[in-house]
Amino acid sequence: MISGRYIGVMSGTSLDGVDVVLAAIDENMVAQQASLSWPIPLAIKEEILSICQGQQLTLSRLGRLDTRLGRLFGEAVAALMDQQKLKAQDIVAIGCHGQTVWHEPGGEAPHTLQIGDNNQIAAMTGVTVVGDFRRRDMALGGQGAPLVPAFHQALLAHPVERRIVLNIGGIANLSLLIPGQPVRGYDTGPGNMLMDAWIWRQCGKPYDKDARWATEGKVVLPLLQSMLSDPWFAAPAPKSTGREYFNYGWLERQLVHFPGISAKDVQATLAELTAVSIAEQVMLSGGCERLLVCGGGSRNPLLMARLAALLPGTEVATTEAAGISGDDMEALAFAWLAWRTLAGLPGNLPSVTGAREATVLGAIFPANPRHNQS
Repeated sequence: MISGRYIGVMSGTSLDGVDVVLAAIDENMVAQQASLSWPIPLAIKEEILSICQGQQLTLSRLGRLDTRLGRLFGEAVAALMDQQKLKAQDIVAIGCHGQTVWHEPGGEAPHTLQIGDNNQIAAMTGVTVVGDFRRRDMALGGQGAPLVPAFHQALLAHPVERRIVLNIGGIANLSLLIPGQPVRGYDTGPGNMLMDAWIWRQCGKPYDKDARWATEGKVVLPLLQSMLSDPWFAAPAPKSTGREYFNYGWLERQLVHFPGISAKDVQATLAELTAVSIAEQVMLSGGCERLLVCGGGSRNPLLMARLAALLPGTEVATTEAAGISGDDMEALAFAWLAWRTLAGLPGNLPSVTGAREATVLGAIFPANPRHNQS
């Protein structure tokens, strides 16, 4: 086993920053040691948003963004290493998810694209990088996502308690940790993505802090019902989605049938869409005794209150209650997945993604040996 210190890097669909985590990992433990959140410059954020809805773009533009993101991730890792006074030889590997700009798991040629050149990260840090985690699962007929349920199983499964881990990032997804059953997991639909997009367009704010704006509005039931009637919500698992589907254009197409709705009522309705679409899937799965919530949405008091109200009899708590930072969960998971890759162990769960078999995930970008001798 390749035990030691690993760094995980995650830039999710919410685009609220690059999360970087340092952890000691072996076959018996994952011990988080440090973390930081590195800002995404506005110009890069706007560039990502401009290509995630299927707009035409040149290969030159895509290549430039791939390089710029790779450098950004490298800067974030270097900042954490500097903060912790670490050298390249102190780190076994970096697990980097990359920035998803397109995810299309259906059709004749399923594909997914995460950018952020891992060669840039390896060159800047002198550390081996593991990336491109999703495409091997897709090559075996899987959705390529979500991949974090395997990590949730390793750290949060309980021998007798029915647990579900809910990650509310840009997209929301569930990991069903039911004793005696194979782990299942899938996306439920929008998490923070549409709420963030709406307040950005209306108020110029990156997110609705403490749901203050949404709390001022009221839920418009006809609009909520129209949004929930989208066929994606009724599609069976395994399923996954992203900004290529649930984007600002999707919201605009919904709103065209409801002129005159106030902006804060739209925000309140979007919050209810996230809560209801999650709660429906929790109930359809058979429910749970404890819902453990992580991701940015776990800090949204309106979402947490609505989930508790929609799921009576279920304890709704953040993953901090189980000893794991909700902000760092996904970055920690990709550090763990890098360890799995280097150890030659499968990283996917076919019961989650629908792949034909479990498989080692990722591509390895080795460090320059001269770096590690310095």
